[in-house]
Amino acid sequence: MPYFVYKIYPNRTLDFIESHDGYQDAKKKTYELRDGLQEDDNFTYRLVHATHEREAVRLLTAKREARPLGEE
Repeated sequence: MPYFVYKIYPNRTLDFIESHDGYQDAKKKTYELRDGLQEDDNFTYRLVHATHEREAVRLLTAKREARPLGEE
């Protein structure tokens, strides 16, 4: 399964950047892109592991439940 790199905006708009077969290459590219971010940029970069681009988009745009704070 490939790794997909996306630019993500606050309104959950996605721009596909590229895909990689290996995790290390995808991680390196994502870190390089993040290092180039300016303070006033209103987007970030994310890496996702998915079977195809459509699944990657679904995973990145899905609403996730809040993380539990701990056992009470």
